[in-house]
Amino acid sequence: AKNRFGETLVQRSSGSFSAERVELHEATVKVANIDDVVETWHIISDLMKANHKKVDYEIVVPLDLLRQAERTKRIFSIVLGAIAAISLLVGGIGIMNIMLATVTERTREIGIRRALGAKRRDIVMQFLVETVLLSAVGGIMGVILGLAIPKAITFFAELKTIVTYWSPIIAFAISALVGVIFGIYPAMRAANMDPVEALRHE
Repeated sequence: AKNRFGETLVQRSSGSFSAERVELHEATVKVANIDDVVETWHIISDLMKANHKKVDYEIVVPLDLLRQAERTKRIFSIVLGAIAAISLLVGGIGIMNIMLATVTERTREIGIRRALGAKRRDIVMQFLVETVLLSAVGGIMGVILGLAIPKAITFFAELKTIVTYWSPIIAFAISALVGVIFGIYPAMRAANMDPVEALRHE
């Protein structure tokens, strides 16, 4: 570059000109095959080390930056997934506690149903349906918020947000699944009650 263009930058404007001595500040190397990027990087690095006793240069590899960004994104996704899992666990425990309290309050009702011929699976199904409905309502509210917040961010902050079509479906399905998992124990506890003891409960 020095041999071809020289080291002097001349700028002309309205009859006057200014000259400035500049040094080479950037060189871009394009590699035809992406598999040769790392090897080319090492070759250039070795050449620069051999010709520069002082490290007054910097080698930037876009592929390395892209991989670093992907690693950061992966770590960010893992952290968000862990936070979501903890939130689901806490929510599931809350649903289970609510249903256990409901079972205790409705002990006499359970005893009457058993005395009238309801089987254990009928009691289990009753409380599982109630638990799934409870978690499904929360899931619907979460999906609505999950769709509304990105729209609000796009509108007010003028940042483009993307919500894939399958995300609300998966979110709702997970919500219903949490209701089933954490509703099994209260439902089994209700079904295993002794009808006679349940009828005596006040």
